[in-house]
Amino acid sequence: MDINELKFDDNGLIPAVVQDFYTNEVLTVAYMNKESLEISLCEKKTCFFSRSRKTLWRKGETSGGIQHIVSIKTDCDRDSLVIKVIKEGPACHLGTESCFSDFLFNSGDEKKEFSLKELYNLLSERKRIRPEGSYTTYLFDKGREKILKKVGEECSEVIIGAMKDSREETIYEISDLCYHVLVLMNEMNISVDEVKNELSSRHIIDKKSKQETMK
Repeated sequence: MDINELKFDDNGLIPAVVQDFYTNEVLTVAYMNKESLEISLCEKKTCFFSRSRKTLWRKGETSGGIQHIVSIKTDCDRDSLVIKVIKEGPACHLGTESCFSDFLFNSGDEKKEFSLKELYNLLSERKRIRPEGSYTTYLFDKGREKILKKVGEECSEVIIGAMKDSREETIYEISDLCYHVLVLMNEMNISVDEVKNELSSRHIIDKKSKQETMK
């Protein structure tokens, strides 16, 4: 569809719901005018209109939390947008992954979902505080050589579990491997988003050709 089919309000604005491409989590709700939307479409990065400052603002211009646009959809009335993005860093100016974190109501059925990023952030906190008696603290204190040794050991355990055709054991060992890989990522200051972005970039590669080239 054409941008001219959209219905901007009396102030020339249209609300935009921004979602994480990987998790579908709602990150923020902001507003765009025609100019900011055109910039977003051209640069493939979110650009909004600040109602308080009465000016355009490119997301992440000062914070570094850039949002790379994957898709933009409009609703049936053409008066609102949903934008799916791959983000760099937290979406909220408070440093949280999403601007939506406080419940006004929760029946109890909605529980906070576990994610590798949450585990990564927890490990980052362990690295910073180094609580006594923590296995994670032990790994960080011992350093990269010890962490790499554990990653190698867990890789072997995954292979052994799979060779035995034991789903339960393989799941258990994959979990251990994921944990130790996240510890290694923390030790090397590699973020979860960096790995996701690398994996996402491979969608445009002819995988067969790439594999043949690497051999």
